Amino acid sequence: MTDLNKAINHPSRSLASDNHSGVHPEILSSLIDVNENHVHSYEGDPQTQELKKLVKTLFGEKFESFLVFNGTAANVLALQNFVKPWNSVICSDESHLNIDECGAPEKFIGCKLSLIKTKDGKIKPEDIENKLIRGGDQHFSQPKMVSITQPTELGTVYSLNELEEISKVCHKHNLFLHIDGARFSNAVTYLKSDFKTVAQYADCISFGGTKNGLMGCEMVLIKHSESTKDFKFERKQSMQLPSKTRFMAQQFLTYFKDDLWKEISEHSTHLAKVLEARLKSIPEIKVLLPVQSNAVFCEIPKTWIKELKQEIFFYVWEEKRSVVRLMTSFDSTFDDLDLFINRASLLSNHKFKSDVEL
Repeated sequence: MTDLNKAINHPSRSLASDNHSGVHPEILSSLIDVNENHVHSYEGDPQTQELKKLVKTLFGEKFESFLVFNGTAANVLALQNFVKPWNSVICSDESHLNIDECGAPEKFIGCKLSLIKTKDGKIKPEDIENKLIRGGDQHFSQPKMVSITQPTELGTVYSLNELEEISKVCHKHNLFLHIDGARFSNAVTYLKSDFKTVAQYADCISFGGTKNGLMGCEMVLIKHSESTKDFKFERKQSMQLPSKTRFMAQQFLTYFKDDLWKEISEHSTHLAKVLEARLKSIPEIKVLLPVQSNAVFCEIPKTWIKELKQEIFFYVWEEKRSVVRLMTSFDSTFDDLDLFINRASLLSNHKFKSDVEL
């Protein structure tokens, strides 16, 4: 039986992914509120118009917002608005663009991904500079965009200073900067900042909804430029133009209203920090990276994995080293953490301290 089948058939909770969680109750309830009467479709509804204005308030006046169905489309369309098939996009070797998009950027844009090897998922300004070679050479793919993930796929967060330095390199060399922000809110929470401050360095952002308690909707945020007017055609041609956009826009409106986004991100990141502290009390488990979002990466004894998965499902990130990723979400609880920790403690010779709450 595959890991996927085990997850589907397993009755317990999951620490596998924030994609495994349901829809936040407030967001789900808000869909009922707009499920009345007839309104215009294809962004002609009042909810989408309100969201467009709110995005400018939260992220900056220059940002235009576009609703799409999934994160892969958000990433590909964001890039497509800025690069040509002969261009390359500089990104981390750990990036979702490289590992988990099934070659979608290459297929739909025709561009090349220029990879930077990273230890913590973060690329550095000097890494970008080293990729800028053979400018104007018709035999060589020409770099045009840098894509970073905030927080990264390894749960680490770029500081505001790091973002600024990367932005300076991009401006210096006439490169666009894309942020894959599937969990952008978590980064804002960790930095104790706001959307506008963190977003200011980007030319475009793939802003995540689904991983944050929404039901099947994402946003592409693009700073207004001459090319922005073409995005609506690219979205339609790429089969990502929703019709009943009021239901997608309403979810984001609820997410942003009364700082629900902050409540969700603070909860998931806090539980991840608690999980980190509890894991560190078990000698056989090694936490590998700073926990700055809702992901904990740790190395555990390979012989433990089968039994731990029987208690609560999770994913093995790197099989050879027995590295696993444990993720919290808006509906994660201390009981979920205990399912993993208590079983790990039984497998360990060490007595676990159950009073680690942070």
